[in-house]
Amino acid sequence: MGLVMDWDVELDCLGLLCPLPVLRARKRLLGMTAGQVLRVLASDKMAAIDLPHFCVEVGHDYLGASAIEGGSAYLIRRG
Repeated sequence: MGLVMDWDVELDCLGLLCPLPVLRARKRLLGMTAGQVLRVLASDKMAAIDLPHFCVEVGHDYLGASAIEGGSAYLIRRG
């Protein structure tokens, strides 16, 4: 099932290995305002574990993931 939702910013991390998708998402979220949604594109399977864990640790809302060509798209709402 695909996740249908609008996002404010998209971050392409396809081809990057752990921990780069989380580190880049963290940096990008710092520049966003509370409530904005970041869409992270990642091909590293560890992102499915690392991104939700990161969100819990720092107070962002993990909104879910959907499959895309070459990986997955993860949605995170800035806390």
